[in-house]
Amino acid sequence: MIKRLFDILASLSALTLLSLVIAITAFFIQKKLGSPVLFRQVRPGINGKPFEMLKFRSMKDATDEQGNTLPDSERLTSFGMKLRSTSLDELPGLWNVLKGDMSLIGPRPLLVEYLPLYNQEQAKRHNVRPGITGWAQVNGRNAISWEEKFKLDVWYVENQSFWLDIKILLLTVKKVFVKEGISADGHVTIEPFKGSPND
Repeated sequence: MIKRLFDILASLSALTLLSLVIAITAFFIQKKLGSPVLFRQVRPGINGKPFEMLKFRSMKDATDEQGNTLPDSERLTSFGMKLRSTSLDELPGLWNVLKGDMSLIGPRPLLVEYLPLYNQEQAKRHNVRPGITGWAQVNGRNAISWEEKFKLDVWYVENQSFWLDIKILLLTVKKVFVKEGISADGHVTIEPFKGSPND
C-alpha cells in the first residue's frame, strides 16, 4: 500500500511539474519524426497481465521497397538517441504508473512473446508491477546480458523495500546524467531475448 501510494503521489507530481517538458518534447517529436508522437505497445504487467505501455516515439517509420520495416539501426535517428539517453522517451510511462499498470520501480516490462521463454526463476520478475526504472537499469541497463538482467530483476523482487526503491530512484538520476548502459556494445538497441542457454 505504501509503494502504491508513493507511486500515485510521485507520478501525479511529476506529470504536473514536467508538463511543459512533456509538451515541448512532444512538439519536437512531431516536427522531427512525425505522427504518432506516442509509441504504444502491449507489454506484460504484474502476473503477466497485458497492458498498453506508453513511451515517446524515438524511431522513424522507414520501410524497404517491399514495405518491410527497416532494422532499428536504420530507423533510430540522432534525435531519437538523445531522447533515449536522457530518458525523455519514458515520460509518458508516468501515466501508466498513475493508472496502476506500472510502478516507478520494478523490472522493466518486456515483450509479450518473451513470456514462454522464461524459466521458473526468471518468471518471478512478474510477481510485482513492472517499473519505469529498476535494479537492473541502475546496474548495467542494456549493456549487460539477459541472464544478468533477470538475476537482478529477481533479486529486486525478493528484496524489495521502500528504501531500496529510494536508492534506485537516486541511482537512476545519476545514470541519466552520466548516460551509462543505454545500449549493448555494437547495438543501438538491446538484442532480442531468445531464451536462456540452460533451458
